[in-house]
Amino acid sequence: MNITTLPGLRLAEELPDSIDYLVVGTRLAEDRGTVYGLPDGVDTSTLDLALLAVGPKKRTEIGSVTALGRLAGGTRVVAVGLGSVTPTSEVLRRAAGAALRTISGGVAAGDGVRVAVSLHEDAVVMPISAFDAVRATAEGAVLGTYDPIRPVGEVAAAKIAEVVVLDAYADDHAPALRLAAATSTAVARARDWVNTPANLLYPETFAAAVVDWFDGSAVEVTVRDEQQLAAEGVGGILAVGAGSAHAPRVVRASYAPDGATQRLVLVGKGMTFDAGGLDIKTAAGMLTMKCDMGGAAAVMAATRAIADLGLRLEVIAYAGMAENMPSGTAYRPSDVLTMHDGTTVEVTNTDAEGRLVLADCLSLSTADDADLVVDIATLTGACMRALGLNTIGLVASSDTVAGRLLHAAETSGEAMWQLPLTDEAREKLRTPYADLASSATDGYLGMQVAAAFLEHFAGERNWAHLDVAGPAWRDGAADGHLSTGGTGAGVRTLVDLALTME
Repeated sequence: MNITTLPGLRLAEELPDSIDYLVVGTRLAEDRGTVYGLPDGVDTSTLDLALLAVGPKKRTEIGSVTALGRLAGGTRVVAVGLGSVTPTSEVLRRAAGAALRTISGGVAAGDGVRVAVSLHEDAVVMPISAFDAVRATAEGAVLGTYDPIRPVGEVAAAKIAEVVVLDAYADDHAPALRLAAATSTAVARARDWVNTPANLLYPETFAAAVVDWFDGSAVEVTVRDEQQLAAEGVGGILAVGAGSAHAPRVVRASYAPDGATQRLVLVGKGMTFDAGGLDIKTAAGMLTMKCDMGGAAAVMAATRAIADLGLRLEVIAYAGMAENMPSGTAYRPSDVLTMHDGTTVEVTNTDAEGRLVLADCLSLSTADDADLVVDIATLTGACMRALGLNTIGLVASSDTVAGRLLHAAETSGEAMWQLPLTDEAREKLRTPYADLASSATDGYLGMQVAAAFLEHFAGERNWAHLDVAGPAWRDGAADGHLSTGGTGAGVRTLVDLALTME
């Protein structure tokens, strides 16, 4: 399967020679667009800055791109809208992504153009630090070059060869660029995995791809196959995968640097395809179900970024990988399963399979004695109906834990909203036939009922559940740094969470 190669990324204090494009910012001020980020000493006499006064509200909308002409040396200059107020990190990220996406759309494969981006000035008061501005600009610009590649066949040569972020204190902000590079690479890898079709990415090949991903890093990886899972009594994952020709896998990745004082456990749902099992989905509902392993992609991608950054935090990531298919060997509604921890579960809907996979992985992770456990999954349509397609749903064991996740999401620029975990949701899991039902049958509180099920297997640990069913996949046109298809939702939040724990 093919993997995306991102453009090179570096910092510079001055506009380098041989730059093909320069991206600057524009904000609405006094009914005209005001340019921000033009490097000192640049002769602007050849630019059509008056264009920014023509329809200024449109030209300064976040992500709107206006071509201003060429500098004397031939560099094309484009202005990208930053809105009407001082920009946040996410505004810079969106704007940089939009500018690079527009530039990429206008050049040919193999052109390998070099783009400089300058969206902040030290003299401008901003609600964020220069460090955060550099990081956001770099992340947005690099991810704005991402387009889904064909998973097989020849990969087209690069359109964008290099992104140069201009900053007056480049040496001081090198760590910001390093953070942006590691995070962007991880997001792109998660997107590639999500975009790969299930005939190429199934449990065995996904596990192998994860092993390859960690090659050369400080992360140790182990893979449990179906025989090991059966020996350990991992009944949920085995039942979910029983209808498929591709046997389940559980991948465990461990990063344990010297000096670490805290341990973070990440658990990701890795359904490489979800047909719904015997409770089969509609044809339309199945079309994007190659994305149902987005949680596993996020935790494995983020773990590599954390290791590459050398954070002094122990991280252990689990990915439960299976394929939920209907066949003569598939598990059935009303089956009673015995999970890894001995809990019995009555299956009330075979399309509520992700929580069974997560539950077994949560149970396996109890041996790791974590300070914080976070699971992430494309889990429920109910979360999408409640929060839409762009917001991560959050349920946590306490408001303190929720606050940590909400802070990390805000810092990373990912939208997140906390939902309550109530006794009403827990009561819906009662059944006379087992310790728990796998899901409710009345259609209410779907996201919280799923979280209540997972809570049982998280135990008394500090725990948070992230539902990325909406933001993990984008059907519409690309927007800024968000691509069509897989988005890598959750990766940035998990990396920022780790930064707060080292």
